Amino acid sequence: MMDTPMHAHANILVTGGAGFIGTPLVERLVAAGHTVRVLERPGADCAHLPQEDIELVSADIRDAQAVCDATRGCTIVMHLAANPNLWARNSDEFEQVNHQGTRNVLQAAAECGVQRTVYVSTESILAPRRGREVITEDTRTTLDDMIGPYCRSKWLAEQAAAEAADNGQPVVIVRPSIPVGAGDRRMGPASRMICDFINGRIKGYLAGDLNFIDVHDVARGIEAAARVGQPGCRYLLVNEHWTIQQLLQELGRLTGRPAPRWRVPFPLALGFAHVEELACRILPRRVPMATITGVRLTQRSFQFDGTRSARELGILPLRSCRESIEESLPWYEQLGRITLPTTTAAG
Repeated sequence: MMDTPMHAHANILVTGGAGFIGTPLVERLVAAGHTVRVLERPGADCAHLPQEDIELVSADIRDAQAVCDATRGCTIVMHLAANPNLWARNSDEFEQVNHQGTRNVLQAAAECGVQRTVYVSTESILAPRRGREVITEDTRTTLDDMIGPYCRSKWLAEQAAAEAADNGQPVVIVRPSIPVGAGDRRMGPASRMICDFINGRIKGYLAGDLNFIDVHDVARGIEAAARVGQPGCRYLLVNEHWTIQQLLQELGRLTGRPAPRWRVPFPLALGFAHVEELACRILPRRVPMATITGVRLTQRSFQFDGTRSARELGILPLRSCRESIEESLPWYEQLGRITLPTTTAAG
């Protein structure tokens, strides 16, 4: 097994370190005694980070020189920064941030002699158009399999990371499924679904697969990939398989709100998503409840087997995703996203 600087004190750059996954990762690295530099986009809320224990760099990963400056002096880079949503008012942002931003990070890591780069990918690019086989570390998809600009940008970013590894750069790829738990300040798709249900906006459900993993377990997996992961390898960070209906039923149990019993036909859901996205391009500050990409992804199979990754990285998921979801509800309420009934399992 290749030794890495993570076995001792390391100088680590975490891009997107104030995000949902980045925050517990940064906290974990600081607690382990590493020197941590966080690169976040200008204007990002970073007040919740341990300010006295990190160096905070405000820069846009679309700025190649700024990324290189932030990387200089670091031995490890953990690249999390991305637009994680399935919709953006300007869809070109996905290509610029997720794909080209990743290329900037990889180039900076090469120029600065970084000894290990961990690229954080996504589960949404792993399901092919045809076939419903279980997804493993060996699963490969093509650009033609991708749904929408978000998935295309993340597929191209992972491909860039894999090509860098093929060319001798020490790059490790991790592919987490959907993280759950408190702390999603930017409200990714799963968090919005949870809050929409509690706020009474969801009247029906779509058939579809989900795989959840506690956000702290994702942070553990990224740290382990930097420490013992092998360059060129792709690791799955996955845990519990749910359906959308099961998620809504669990939220109903936790809040006392009845879960919808009506299964929404796919064509109707897709049409609603088209209308929602059109309205959100016209109305400022509105985010679609349903996105075209999200609805179309429900037609794919997201059944995973990540046992090989867990074994090779020496980790096992520790947290029940039901507990993680339950613990997130008071946090969403504190953030002002939901109002919980006074008598709930989460209260």
